[in-house]
Amino acid sequence: MRERFAELSTPLIADACVRLGVPPRAAPAGIRAVVPGHRLVGRVLPVRHHGSVDVFLEAYGTAAPGDVLVIDNGGRSDEACVGDLAVLEGVAAGIAGLVVWGLHRDTPELVEIGLPVFSYGSLPAGPARLDPREAETLTSARVGPHLVTADDLVVADDDGLLFLPAARAAELFAAAERIGTVERLQARRIRAGETLREQTAFADYLARRAAEPGLTFRQHLRRVGGAIEE
Repeated sequence: MRERFAELSTPLIADACVRLGVPPRAAPAGIRAVVPGHRLVGRVLPVRHHGSVDVFLEAYGTAAPGDVLVIDNGGRSDEACVGDLAVLEGVAAGIAGLVVWGLHRDTPELVEIGLPVFSYGSLPAGPARLDPREAETLTSARVGPHLVTADDLVVADDDGLLFLPAARAAELFAAAERIGTVERLQARRIRAGETLREQTAFADYLARRAAEPGLTFRQHLRRVGGAIEE
């Protein structure tokens, strides 16, 4: 999956979700890589943070190589829940990276470590609380409106994060590859002087829509083989 994702992007995979009828589960806008350009793909290793690093250490004990630690810190903006030691321990555990629904700290150290970390941003202050654990602490995590488990895959790049059902990941990647091939061809044709309106027979679409008011541009694109919307 890492090799296939190297040639793809989260927008292409999101379009593939639409095409295959899989609800796209995007993390809230604003979660970004600590190091711009970092990319991430792997099975979700979920954990809920309650104020102590012990839950991360416990989760690492069950990690498989290439997993992604997905930390549910409730999207909090008043504390950073992960720093350099937790990330270094992630390297030792063989995970592919971390996703934080919340904040991180120790930014220079995280940059030096190099393991991909995605979060809302940084804050110097760590947790000053210790809340009770939940039964689901190590089995599921919430990121925005989405509840994710080990049955999910996470993909992330500079456009953001998507959660996918792992059982359909290969199918979604294949669809994204097909969409990407079409879009690259369309881009080359635009640069060569053939406008997107010409490629998609946009004038014909407008004429058809006048006669068929219910016709959508997406339906038209499927007839002509375009991929601009999905």
